[in-house]
Amino acid sequence: MMTSESAVLHALRCIGSAEAGRVATAAGLAEADAESELIDLAVAGLVTHDRGPFGGWTITPAGKAADAARVAAELDAAGAREVVAGVYDRFLGLNQELLELCTAWQTRSVDGAIVPNDHADAAYDDRVLGLLDEFAPRADAVCAELAAVLPRFGRYATRLGGAVARVGAGERQYFVDDLEAYHTVWFQLHEDLLVTLGIPR
Repeated sequence: MMTSESAVLHALRCIGSAEAGRVATAAGLAEADAESELIDLAVAGLVTHDRGPFGGWTITPAGKAADAARVAAELDAAGAREVVAGVYDRFLGLNQELLELCTAWQTRSVDGAIVPNDHADAAYDDRVLGLLDEFAPRADAVCAELAAVLPRFGRYATRLGGAVARVGAGERQYFVDDLEAYHTVWFQLHEDLLVTLGIPR
């Protein structure tokens, strides 16, 4: 199991540049604890912090190398490489399906032309959201299979489930347009699988 420091480093690797709150959510830690780990990682040269409106914590090349080594050791210690690789193959099919759902949410075909979805057609939007509801249990099953061998993957099911619940409650930005949107968390899961298996993007 990852230490809290490794969990923070790995979360930042999968997110990209982010503030401490987002890293904490991804790592499953309190924000103060995540920030403390980020400061220690910065001292070690594994992350940096840029101030300003577009700043945030960012992993360094040394941090990426350290994370890759830790994740590979975790994978081998768990004897989970074959399981994760098999799940990744199934994930790719789901990934294509979700990308198509997101495209259907963001655009529509009108008179043979693809145009941005202005969300004025409630029936159309409801059909797309119904497909997301059908998709979610299959995504949860993938996360559960991964978490059975590497528990850190369990956080994705929690975050994806939270996004679906918020979409269902009317907060539709949690489909594709929020930092904790379903698509955003799914993208991070994809990145995590690539890093875990050592597959370049």
